[in-house]
Parts: sequence; C-alpha cells; structure tokens
Amino acid sequence: MTRQVFFPDPDRKPSGFSPATRIKNAVFISGQVPVDSSGNLVGEGDCRIQAEQCFVNIESALRSAGASMDDVTKITAFIVRSDDYPDYAKVRLSKFPENGPASSSVFISGLVDPKFLIEIEAIAIVEG
Repeated sequence: MTRQVFFPDPDRKPSGFSPATRIKNAVFISGQVPVDSSGNLVGEGDCRIQAEQCFVNIESALRSAGASMDDVTKITAFIVRSDDYPDYAKVRLSKFPENGPASSSVFISGLVDPKFLIEIEAIAIVEG
C-alpha cells in the first residue's frame, strides 16, 4: 500500500510530518492549529476564531489531497479550556449543518504553543 503525502503550500513544508496523507481512498489530516498561511496566529484568546481558522486549514489540506469537507467522516478537537466548547461546537455546526461526521472533543492541558486554544484533526473518505 502506497502512502501519498500532500502539502497545501509546497513552499512551506513542515518538518517531520505531513499535513495530509492518503492511502487508497482514506485521507488523514494532521491536527490543524489556528495559524494563517504565513504561520501567524489567528484569533489570540478567542477559541471561536481559532476554530474557524483550524477548519480553513483543514479545508486547504483536504483540497491538496483531492478531498473536500463533504468527504469528512471523523473529526477530533483538542480544546484547552472547557468553557470554549460551546464556541467550537457552533463553528463545527456551521461547517457541518446536516449529517455531520463522527466527532470527538477532548479537553487537554495545553498545545505546542500556549496561545493555541484548539487543534482539530480530520479523516475523510473519498470515492475512487
């Protein structure tokens, strides 16, 4: 089985991991954090804005692997502050208003940057 790797921005390849990998029709999106395409933090202190940016990054990673949000079958959110869950849930609902994917939310003590309030990963299944 051949694993393909994808980078939304070939000029900004992270070291040691791939934003998206694909094996056959399964696409795995690494945890996406709230940074823009230049690597700048988006929404400092605001989990809703950070969640929106995470989903923007997920969509970009999916596109690079030939998938879309319609193909997402599972998401997992890692949330630092439990009080932020309702804001995240609203953003998730806006991205998946009907028949959303399987979803897990995990409260954690911190992420790789203390300014990150959320990180979201996804799995998608594409046809063909």
